[in-house]
Amino acid sequence: MKLSNIKAPKGANKRRKRVGRGPGSGLGKTAGRGHKGQKSRTGNMNIAGFEGGQMPIQRRLAKRGFRHEGKVYATVKISDLESCFEQGDSVDEITLREKGLVRKVRDGIKVLGNGELAKKLTVKVHKVTEGARNKIEEAGGTVELV
Repeated sequence: MKLSNIKAPKGANKRRKRVGRGPGSGLGKTAGRGHKGQKSRTGNMNIAGFEGGQMPIQRRLAKRGFRHEGKVYATVKISDLESCFEQGDSVDEITLREKGLVRKVRDGIKVLGNGELAKKLTVKVHKVTEGARNKIEEAGGTVELV
């Protein structure tokens, strides 16, 4: 076998379709587009946002902006405070980051009332649930809202 003897398999090489080159080509006159209609005309059919005459989605949707009303708080449970802090410690954003209880503080830190607390802590956060506040104060601690 030599490189000069190698041929492509049958059907591998296809001739280019030359449209509009007379009736003998089989694709003369209308060039395979048929008679009249939208697809027979010149110009791009794939216009961005064109939905075949249906009202496009960018015109159906409201023009006003979207504003997310809710705030996103980093949450900490009472049980986490019990396990990570000692008697009389101060709990704030810096100490919570150091202990690894909080990573991203978006709109603030919120303490949730899940678990039990037996240690006296000073908690300085942005929000506290009513149950969490009661548990902290019952243990002899204080809550300060930042």
